[in-house]
Amino acid sequence: MKSYQNSEREGRPPEIADSLRSLNEEIRSCTRCPLAKGRTKAVPGEGPGRADILLVGEAPGRDEDLAGRPFVGRAGSILDRCLIDAGIDRSEVFITNVVKCRPPGNRRPKKDEVEACRPYLKSQIELVQPKVVCLMGNAAAKAVLDVEGVTSLRGQVFRDLLLVTFHPAAVLRNGNLKEALVSDLKAAREKAEGPKALHQK
Repeated sequence: MKSYQNSEREGRPPEIADSLRSLNEEIRSCTRCPLAKGRTKAVPGEGPGRADILLVGEAPGRDEDLAGRPFVGRAGSILDRCLIDAGIDRSEVFITNVVKCRPPGNRRPKKDEVEACRPYLKSQIELVQPKVVCLMGNAAAKAVLDVEGVTSLRGQVFRDLLLVTFHPAAVLRNGNLKEALVSDLKAAREKAEGPKALHQK
């Protein structure tokens, strides 16, 4: 996506919460791609309208599809622990996914599904205006930056806004990655809190 540079946060309209609620309702009734037919609930995302940190995952899983909320399953438990270790309160970050409906069998979203949801993610970033967006995993990095290879990209900041890191599900498969994810979340917190000498791309 091309227009994700952070804009001035001062003087933002007070109706931001209403705009997010309207967007959420649009997402919940969306039929732009075939994923709508198999979902239990769409998962727009959640978090405050003025979040300094916005987290982007891949797509809802089974637990998220049932609850209509992001990261409430096993990967969500990992994310919660990593956020705590990084000194971040989950209630103060906005959490969403590239795709808002669960793909069958938790497969990776297809290109047309990503494209169908792209305007929603773009609108969320524009409305929330975070100071840093964490792209968690290859699907998120591919959707937003059109790049893959999270192992080599992680920790790097693109466009002074987009920080690539591992998806919590990767930590489930390989616990050794937890330290890296926590480190990247700490870097996101520090960037959100003020100027920090991060490696820029």
